[in-house]
Amino acid sequence: VQLVESGGGLVQAGGSLKLSCADIKSIFSVDVMGWYRQAPGKQRELVADITSGGSTHYGDSVKGRFTISRDSAKNTVSLQMNSLKPEDTAVYYCNSNGWDHNYWGQGTQVTVSS
Repeated sequence: VQLVESGGGLVQAGGSLKLSCADIKSIFSVDVMGWYRQAPGKQRELVADITSGGSTHYGDSVKGRFTISRDSAKNTVSLQMNSLKPEDTAVYYCNSNGWDHNYWGQGTQVTVSS
């Protein structure tokens, strides 16, 4: 196991959830950590990522609603999701991408009810 994810679950539309992920295998600071998601019948897509220097990148559908943050010293990343919509329902995967690895978490289900 390289990544340990937590969070997720069921929430009503308009609600909030927070996902967290720890890269427990990497010793040095990871270049980029992020979150992707995959809904049934759709391709996996970027939700947000963040570099070790704090630069962020968001998918268009989550801009202004989701916030990604990280602790580079601990190689942990969190995703605060606000104003959730039913279309945010998906399996969310943590990703840790460094010069020598590209790890994926096992995924955590986020379900938003209308």
